[in-house]
Amino acid sequence: MIKAGIVGGTGYSGAELLRFLALHPQVKVTTVTSRTDAGSLVSSMFPNMRKHVDLRFVQPEVATLAACDVVFFATPHGTAMQMAPALLKSGVKVIDLSADFRIKDAATFRKWYKMEHTCPELLGQAVYGLPELNRDLIKSCNLLANPGCYPTAVQLGFMPLLHHGLVETDNLVADAKSGVSGAGKKIELGYMLCEVSESFKAYGINGHRHLPEILQGLNSVSNSKVGLTFMPHLVPMIRGIQASLYATLLTEQVDLQRIFEDFYKDQPFVDVLETGLSPETRSVRGSNNCQISVCRPQNGKTAVVLVVIDNLVKGAAGQAVQNMNLMFGFPEAAGLDIIAAIP
Repeated sequence: MIKAGIVGGTGYSGAELLRFLALHPQVKVTTVTSRTDAGSLVSSMFPNMRKHVDLRFVQPEVATLAACDVVFFATPHGTAMQMAPALLKSGVKVIDLSADFRIKDAATFRKWYKMEHTCPELLGQAVYGLPELNRDLIKSCNLLANPGCYPTAVQLGFMPLLHHGLVETDNLVADAKSGVSGAGKKIELGYMLCEVSESFKAYGINGHRHLPEILQGLNSVSNSKVGLTFMPHLVPMIRGIQASLYATLLTEQVDLQRIFEDFYKDQPFVDVLETGLSPETRSVRGSNNCQISVCRPQNGKTAVVLVVIDNLVKGAAGQAVQNMNLMFGFPEAAGLDIIAAIP
């Protein structure tokens, strides 16, 4: 049994971490932090945690967190890098759900996140936590950068095509849609019910900060430099991501269905659907599963990959728990064997 701490336990990702870790057979959550709600019962904010989590929020202090075996940062960008060095020195494993350690180049991080990195020496040490890409590295790491939600969906969709060198790499297209919870728990006009309900819009049209993370990952599996047009959209639902991905095939003599099935046959949380099926976000809601389908419309030269994940689970907290399982040698699906809720 290991002891886990959650920094930033009041947000959506923090709540999902609590949901999974509270029932994990090998984990005891001992510390949940919140600067503004310190002293309050966790179950007073999250009534679903009654009889599962009997803790109060505390201030995020290294001295307290150092008693944990693993600490999750479900915090805004810029927080984890302030505390990670001290925790690592104390022998604590760190899993960061923000972008602080995802981008390997400090200058690129500064450009997209508008802040200086306070411990750039750790960027090379951090392992990018996409299990389907870096499983072996994850098993031996102490500092893990949990992928973003859009990057998870887009990379899982494109990786088989790039790994096998099947497509032109200079003009990939990712048309992605996310539920409103992807923006986090905050009060802003653009995310209020009356502003998003019965509406649909693109955002980040001049460049979304997940773009360099996606390119970094895709380039790691591609034999040639990747060019990507990434266009995110906001849809009026709470959770879920659907990504429609487009790439031009170098040859039409290819069995895409078999390639995807073979590529993901040993991946417990990636489900390649049968030919002709289209994945739905409700089919993965609340679960750590990713569902994928691939097709070639009109038998043409364009490969279309459709991907769905729950942005708060496989796109955040669930994937973080999956990574924790690998880091500590637990069964990979421990605490995550949950069927999606329909309807």
